[in-house]
Amino acid sequence: MKTVLVIGGGVTGLSAMHELNKWKKANQSDIRLVLAEASEKLGGKIQTVKEGGFVMEAGADSIVARKAEGMDFIQELGLEKEIVYNAAGRSYIYSDGELKLIPADSVFGIPASVESLAKTTLVSAEGKVEALKDFYTKNEGFTKHDSIGEFLEHFFGKELVEKQIAPVLSGVYSGNLSDLTIASTLPQVFDYKEKYGSIIKGFEENRKAFQSGGGKKFFSFKGGMDALINAYEEKLDGAEILKSTEAAAIAKKEGRYKVDFSNGESMEADHIVLCIPHNAAEKLFKDQDLKNEFGRLKNSSLISIYVAYDIPDSQLPEDGTGFITANTKELTCNACTWTSRKWQHTSGNGNLLVRLFYKSSHPAFPTLKEMTEEELLQAAMADIEKSLGITAKPAASKVTNWTEKMPNYLITHPETVASLESIFAENYPGVWLAGCSYYGVGIPDCIENGGKTARKIIENL
Repeated sequence: MKTVLVIGGGVTGLSAMHELNKWKKANQSDIRLVLAEASEKLGGKIQTVKEGGFVMEAGADSIVARKAEGMDFIQELGLEKEIVYNAAGRSYIYSDGELKLIPADSVFGIPASVESLAKTTLVSAEGKVEALKDFYTKNEGFTKHDSIGEFLEHFFGKELVEKQIAPVLSGVYSGNLSDLTIASTLPQVFDYKEKYGSIIKGFEENRKAFQSGGGKKFFSFKGGMDALINAYEEKLDGAEILKSTEAAAIAKKEGRYKVDFSNGESMEADHIVLCIPHNAAEKLFKDQDLKNEFGRLKNSSLISIYVAYDIPDSQLPEDGTGFITANTKELTCNACTWTSRKWQHTSGNGNLLVRLFYKSSHPAFPTLKEMTEEELLQAAMADIEKSLGITAKPAASKVTNWTEKMPNYLITHPETVASLESIFAENYPGVWLAGCSYYGVGIPDCIENGGKTARKIIENL
């Protein structure tokens, strides 16, 4: 009997196992399916915490609606009636001691019209004039594998990128724009420059693709993101799920693979899907070539802090859903989501719930990462007081520290992943890489990658 082992019970691993389990039942196969997860619960970076009438997400808080279009996981998991969409609202950038609106007619801070550029309060008159060179400067050397920061600065100038675009894009992709490729972030900017001769004109012509749905760009679930994980788990009736079971080593054994676990148990498998962070996968092998390639991949860090108050949400600026910081010296946080405003289901009584994000890209992070949870909460309250003027005592809070656990796609990322794939195909056939360390960080990306990997295994069975 063949055995397929999926290591890692995050959304990628669950998607892979779901696809394998569907095939097993449809074909009445006697294949053994095993999912091993190191922690005591499934979900990975999707973890919902409920306290004091508030719903707080320790990890991912939503799914990008545009990326999920055409995918069938919601229907397959029976979650159609559980979906809730984000409230439409404006986003701000905290700069020069105040909240300034990000222009409504912009995409990731990139102006989608000349009017949007003209009206922004984030950029000086000189910076706006410099950004107009996007309309007459040709692309004569950039490719999609070049730095998106250098690409945007070349056509827009430094001020627009630093003050309006970088705070947004860096927030989404967890890294310095100079270190991130066009292909791994927003490839449309390259395509639009090539097709229309102007990035601004390209976004103007394709505005509907980014601003459709009446502001409903993201969705979650009534009971929180845990609903997705629970639905997957309920569907895995043909698989063995091993929780609190951490893989410790993988070695070849007579055409198969022997997997040792940290609890002293072991098993053999014909196919293994590694749905764990690259630095965890690296430790499973003694192969120096693999270790060298895994070592080229990088992670960044993130601390997330929820603060809830027994005061009405209406104390926040009207029609706003949060802010990003432009000048890192003004606040120690990188961004603040007004969760109760953006997601009504997170505060049943309509009281205020905010979430602050602290990233390793911030100069203050080395100090922050050494703090206790209580000290971090005090730092968050100081940022809230300075930016929002709120001094009330918190009713609830949740601090989550994702140290060295956020994938950071450097310019060399595609080359490194291709090299790893080649080594595994040649030396470890049947062992497959999957997940956000390699193939995309969004939940739809992970679900798609998990299913795709499972289908590759099915072809080999």
